[in-house]
Amino acid sequence: MIAGRYLRARRKEAFISVIASLTMVGVAIGVATLIVVMSVMNGFRAELLTKILGLNGHFTAYPIEREFTDYKETVAALEQVDGVSFAVYFVEGQVLASGRGSSTGVTVRGMDEENLKKLKLLYNSPEQGGWDQWDESKGVAIGYRLAETLGVNLGDQVQIINPDGAMTPFGSTPQIKSYPVNVIFDLGMVEFDSFFMYMPLEPAQDYFKLTKEVLKPGVQLPQQGPLDPPLSNEELEQYYDRIGQASAAEIFIDDPDNIAVMRQRLQADASARPLILTDWQQRNETFFSALQVERVVMFTILSMIILVAAFNIISSLIMLVKDKSSDIAVLRTMGATRGSIMRIFSITGTTIGVIGTMSGVVLGLIVAANAETLRAFVSNTLGVAIFPPEIFFLSSLPSKTDPVEVAVVICLALGLSFLATLYPAWRAAQYDPVEALRYE
Repeated sequence: MIAGRYLRARRKEAFISVIASLTMVGVAIGVATLIVVMSVMNGFRAELLTKILGLNGHFTAYPIEREFTDYKETVAALEQVDGVSFAVYFVEGQVLASGRGSSTGVTVRGMDEENLKKLKLLYNSPEQGGWDQWDESKGVAIGYRLAETLGVNLGDQVQIINPDGAMTPFGSTPQIKSYPVNVIFDLGMVEFDSFFMYMPLEPAQDYFKLTKEVLKPGVQLPQQGPLDPPLSNEELEQYYDRIGQASAAEIFIDDPDNIAVMRQRLQADASARPLILTDWQQRNETFFSALQVERVVMFTILSMIILVAAFNIISSLIMLVKDKSSDIAVLRTMGATRGSIMRIFSITGTTIGVIGTMSGVVLGLIVAANAETLRAFVSNTLGVAIFPPEIFFLSSLPSKTDPVEVAVVICLALGLSFLATLYPAWRAAQYDPVEALRYE
């Protein structure tokens, strides 16, 4: 009751009450800021993992010792390993893509429709066009940012140039081919929307010279004289098998963090074909390590806001103790113990911290839940790009609130608020009633 009376302002105590209110606001701002920043950083990490691992597998398997012509059998064997969700094979190469007066380097990845359907993130992302009859389309799929860079739309031709072309007496000549744009997709990640181009598997194998014709077993070519016409392509298909190669295979597992165990299983249980495995943590080690360090540093720095607010609780309580010295003396003469005096001022300061913390939690959760809406509003109002996608890789500002982190922030704020009350409450309990009332 007494602590509640001290929290309510009276005219002559308005200044102390204002300081207590500002302290409460400081705690609320510190808690809200910490929750919002940690939520945004959690969302940023989760979104990057979703986008990166939605297209690139948790493991990439590269063939060694012999050509990767048995890619279908290898992928089928990998998918039988316990803990593997699915696997896909692909052809990959670097080329120069040209559109209407603009060129840029891109990564071409050749995949058939069966494997594309396994990549839900990509298969469900077309903005224009679609994947129907993809294997027979002889076209390409590009991100909408790459389409803007090249200045092309659906149905336009894109020319791709590979320096490793046909050999001539004067050296290698660039290989140049044009393909129609059949799909324009939007993955929401700048890297993939700007630098990736997809192509049906067989055209990609032909373009990167990963096919060869092998005489069918037990078949002999017909005897031809010097004057006989050469065999047509249709006739040659009767005698030769077309064998294509893949560049590598991507393996998607059920638990992305269970890398060490899955590596052992894949190496032990997969097919006899030798493979080199690289996991997503190795490929992105520097990036995600830097992100983790940044999260820890930001949490530490922003916790200082709450610490500053806790010092404000100390100052406001010290002023309140000074102002209430005669009240303390009267309470002591009426039989109040030192412990009860400490409890009065501890409750007063802790109440400031509790109200500020709860207000900050509510404010922080509201802002974190509407982070992208607020970012867009501020950007449009000020005319300034906040979190530009070219720098932060994502098209929107993600946010993911972790209940455990919110609980840690609440405990931190309440703990600092309580500790801040101990010294002023102890000083109040040490007041000598005689000295306090001598000049009253």
